[in-house]
Amino acid sequence: MKATDRHKLIDRINTLEGLTDDERSALLGLLREHKTYGLVWEDKPEEVEERLRNELPVLVEVKERAIGGGNSLLPNHLIIEGDNLEALATLAYTHAGKIDVIYIDPPYNTGNKDFIYNDSYVDNEDSYRHSKWLSFMSRRLRIAKKLLSDRGVIFISIDDNEQANLKLLCDEIFGFRKLIATLIWKSKSGGANDASAFGVDHEYILCYCSDISRVFINKDKGATVTTAYNKTDKDGRRYSLDRLDKQSLGYQSTLDFPIIGPDGREYVVEHKDPSHKKARWRWGKETVQERYEELVFIWPYVYTKNYEKTDGQKPRSILSDERFGRTRTGSTDLNKILGNQNIFSYPKPAALIKYIIELGSKIDSYILDFFAGSGTTLHAVMQLNAEDGGKRQCILCTNNENGICENVTYERNKRVIEGYTKPNGEQVEGLHNNNLRYYRTDFVGRSRSTKNMRRLVQLSTDMLCIKENLYAEKKSFAGLPTYKNIYRYFEQGEQKMLIIYDERYVDELVKMISSVETASKIKVYVFSPSEDPWEASFEPVGDRVELCALPQAIYNTYKRILPKPKRKPLESEEEDAPAGADQEGGEA
Repeated sequence: MKATDRHKLIDRINTLEGLTDDERSALLGLLREHKTYGLVWEDKPEEVEERLRNELPVLVEVKERAIGGGNSLLPNHLIIEGDNLEALATLAYTHAGKIDVIYIDPPYNTGNKDFIYNDSYVDNEDSYRHSKWLSFMSRRLRIAKKLLSDRGVIFISIDDNEQANLKLLCDEIFGFRKLIATLIWKSKSGGANDASAFGVDHEYILCYCSDISRVFINKDKGATVTTAYNKTDKDGRRYSLDRLDKQSLGYQSTLDFPIIGPDGREYVVEHKDPSHKKARWRWGKETVQERYEELVFIWPYVYTKNYEKTDGQKPRSILSDERFGRTRTGSTDLNKILGNQNIFSYPKPAALIKYIIELGSKIDSYILDFFAGSGTTLHAVMQLNAEDGGKRQCILCTNNENGICENVTYERNKRVIEGYTKPNGEQVEGLHNNNLRYYRTDFVGRSRSTKNMRRLVQLSTDMLCIKENLYAEKKSFAGLPTYKNIYRYFEQGEQKMLIIYDERYVDELVKMISSVETASKIKVYVFSPSEDPWEASFEPVGDRVELCALPQAIYNTYKRILPKPKRKPLESEEEDAPAGADQEGGEA
């Protein structure tokens, strides 16, 4: 089977109606069993994935770490502390199809204790070193793909240790036609001290997109202009002159004709050797006639005007300018903020990440980094917002190994928002127009017992706030106080959200909704043991609400992305699954 036919068949299976998720998964599995080209590696089980067979992740806010929040119209940035596979699973529910730019700087798998798998460092002597890394990356990138918007792009930093493997892996996950470019970043000024035969002074950044027909890469506004724009037209626009005849485009007789200038003289293509004609006009006769007024005649040549591009240049694939920074620049950036030497190894420069984000984002885009490390990506997003007035929102995910999330990722960006003092005593003003919220992953049993279902809905409140980007909680609704275990209400401007934890109060809340004047629909999340969000009960206010049954909506997401649960003996269940539980065993 040709690769193109294979991809078409996969797309057809993914869009085919009438299939259950399990049937769709089985068909795709059969199709992928036989590989004619690409990566083949021995999949190595990962402990965090095994945990997800038994428990479902949720996000719980650490309220005391929140910064700002008084003005909910400001960008709401998130830091998620926990394994990034768990964090990505929660984001598959809150941000599927919403992320415009993903940037990640994963472990390079150098064999020098930079990559941990199942709580153990992977070194050069590990015969499964590359298989472990590929298994690790594959699980995360497959979920990340689901988060990208239609115009979304992902940038992945890597070096020679895994660049070739990563390229094949991304070709498989995103599609080889979705590769936009492989950027080369000059990471060092030298490299002469390297142990290899060459001084290695570069790293790679692979760039893939969600949809090649919709992706949009912005111009490089900081590109150095090499052309001398030494003339100015009557509108004040600067331009240079570019000869209409060229020697290097390949001779065509239809593009070798005389042009009569305004002075009545005949302008012709200049052939250095008339017996071997090479020169030609860049424009054909029809174009010359249509755009004659744009031509500039300076005997014996004809020119066109090459106007200065004020909106930037087409970005280049080699990032060698000092403006992108070097590895040492990233360390200097971090030390100036935290005042600690070598607190984090090889952070990327904020200037580099800011440039990448600017290439792929709009001013209101969601940005994600699920290998957040020192938190450079959020720092870069806030800098870019300050420069262009944007309201980009950034999500960082990292574990807290050696206190990195609390003491580096969070602390760095806390100081960037609030302001800080450099080691030399210089005061740096904070980027105050930002909100920052801090979350940790928590877990709920995966078996669909009534107890687990209710606990999942209770613990999903923070995830719903993230999903709706709505954090302003009100203490009352329809003139009556809210109750934490019954219902909670959130409102910001025309955006409204009601979360109902106890379905016994649905009828009463329907009456309350009918008494409220609202120009926009209220998003209502309501506990239900099935997929029915009590539509019949809400019928009297159907034009005022948008309903969603919980926890079924969360279960549906997790079932698509998480490994299948392990079966347990029936007697081990805490209680019988409620009506509407999954027929395959009462598990998500």
